[in-house]
Amino acid sequence: MENIKYHRILLKLSGEALAGPQQFGIDPHRALHIAERVREVRELGVDVAIVIGAGNLWRGREGLELGMDRATADYMGMLATVMNALALMDSLESLGVVTRVQSAVEMRSVAEPYIRRRAIRHLEKGRVVIFGGGTGNPYFSTDTAAALRAMEIGADVLIKATKVDGVYDSDPKKNPNAVKFDHLTYIDTLNRQLKVMDSTAISLCMENQLPILVLDLFDESALRGALVGQSVGTLVTAS
Repeated sequence: MENIKYHRILLKLSGEALAGPQQFGIDPHRALHIAERVREVRELGVDVAIVIGAGNLWRGREGLELGMDRATADYMGMLATVMNALALMDSLESLGVVTRVQSAVEMRSVAEPYIRRRAIRHLEKGRVVIFGGGTGNPYFSTDTAAALRAMEIGADVLIKATKVDGVYDSDPKKNPNAVKFDHLTYIDTLNRQLKVMDSTAISLCMENQLPILVLDLFDESALRGALVGQSVGTLVTAS
């Protein structure tokens, strides 16, 4: 039996992780690929909770540029996260992974309301829990929702799953000389304005000493490797 470094994780996914080649909408093949990675983690005995963004369905920034009210744009994004959560739940359950979706915006016909103790109980029973609806409040990102939920469920680490293998000092797709960081402190991340997560999420993790691990979701060995203690991605901690 492998030694597990993290026994309960909060996995933060961007909405774009579900998008297909058109970079928009929900691609069932992408959803199934992510579900396969999550199933591997569950088979290790790790508790898995997930927060997913909405960028594949709705970008509130574009609405704001056209004069939309900020709160309205944010609520639309919350609804889109629930759509993504349901799509991912369907893929997970097609693989035999029992999953529950909880929404901070109440919609009982499609998801449970978010109740902290119920979420923890689901995790204790080996179910994957997907948190939709962000924090339930406008002006807060899904990054902040991920940090908040991670704290509430007692996660050992917040894993930010991206399309790159860690945090770089500049965009590695544009700069071939970009330098990858193996480790950062919360303060370094904030001072350098590295786009790991938004500043509210990082500050919340810093105040509560919750490590953030940034890795490549589409590297089939990265997530499992991180959980068994391999050096993967970029780790953000207090020191």
